[in-house]
Amino acid sequence: MNYLIVLFKNKERKKIINKFVTFDRAKSFYDKKILISKEVEFEVLTENASVCEYELAILEKKQNKFNFLYVKDNMGRQIKVDLDDDEYNIIYINEYKIQERIYDVTNKKKINFNEFVTKYLSNKNIKMISKLNNKVVIQDDNKINLFSFKNVFESKRFLEVLNNYLMSNNRVDVIVIFDSSKPQKKYLYNILSEMGIDKKLLYRTTTTFKPRK
Repeated sequence: MNYLIVLFKNKERKKIINKFVTFDRAKSFYDKKILISKEVEFEVLTENASVCEYELAILEKKQNKFNFLYVKDNMGRQIKVDLDDDEYNIIYINEYKIQERIYDVTNKKKINFNEFVTKYLSNKNIKMISKLNNKVVIQDDNKINLFSFKNVFESKRFLEVLNNYLMSNNRVDVIVIFDSSKPQKKYLYNILSEMGIDKKLLYRTTTTFKPRK
């Protein structure tokens, strides 16, 4: 293949997304992926407790050994992009956002931000969303759903992203609480434990189990 669409993580090649014979087809596919990436609301920022940064690139089979690509770093300096592959050169590379997955504790599955909004915020009832350590709780009348994140920072970041989304869409049916009071936390602990959720899990501040994919 003459062109590869490759995902990079922290400047290292992670996987090949697709392969093409012609540049036009490769560029069309690439542009669509970048466009979709720009629409991601809640993206992956950490993996295994480490900060990560993703990029998507088009690699072209080398025509000559002097074909290099330069990009700007955070300081505005021109940096040559090196690829540990003698057969291909990078001809395009851009930041790429991957959707973070949220663990739906109630239904024991992972969902993304859009699925969260569609499934749990579609009705016009007044809903309260609260942070509880590394978790988020939705109270919709008598319905309560629990969601788990990697750590406390991630649950707070999710609420910030969600709050911005709600404001930009003029949603007034959702109340977002970033810091619950002690009585509110006690109430949530009690009602969630009555639903069969272990209090030890509720008190934890990081993910200590592996959600099913």
